[in-house]
Amino acid sequence: MTDVIRVLIVDDHPVVRDGLRGVIDGEPDMQVVGEAGHGAEALARVAVDPVDVVLMDLRMPTMGGVEAIGQLRRRSPSVRVLVLTTFDTDRDVLPAIEAGATGYLLKDTPRDELLRAVRAAHRGEAVLSPAVAGRLMGQVRSPAQDQLSGRELEVLRLVAAGFTNRETAQKLFISEATVKTHLLHVYAKLEVRDRASAVAAGYQRGLLVPEER
Repeated sequence: MTDVIRVLIVDDHPVVRDGLRGVIDGEPDMQVVGEAGHGAEALARVAVDPVDVVLMDLRMPTMGGVEAIGQLRRRSPSVRVLVLTTFDTDRDVLPAIEAGATGYLLKDTPRDELLRAVRAAHRGEAVLSPAVAGRLMGQVRSPAQDQLSGRELEVLRLVAAGFTNRETAQKLFISEATVKTHLLHVYAKLEVRDRASAVAAGYQRGLLVPEER
């Protein structure tokens, strides 16, 4: 078996961990390589065992998800963190994304959507549930339409739709290097560091509209 996505489940509720393990281990391209009951335990596991994607709850004892995400970002930047929580308030969503989460889903996310999100996060794509995207739209900052060029907006919207750099290049008939350049300009203008933060900022500033599901 090749290219198996190694997943670490971090949640302080054993029943939730058991349920997620059952969903993920049933997929031929995924494997749960460990579980943790809080952020500090997750950091310890990642330091010992190879992990590709961490499914991270936010509100946990000892060390919460946001702090753990920030430390993972610094210690193991190749590990993708997909937040999976019941909380979608402003004080939960933004800190998690700004800390370095690749995506943010709610625990009522359908099984198939969760699995797609894990695969997308593994590819480094930004993943936001429609509810979270809608929440971010309610926090519109200063308009950025005048800051981003038309091409930069096109690239941002394709990134938000889940397209990779290569797919974006093919769709826009430009080179992959040009896509990367546009993304760097988007990051600088929106004052963010990565794809997930750029997508979140796009929703906040009214540049992106959540997809109807």
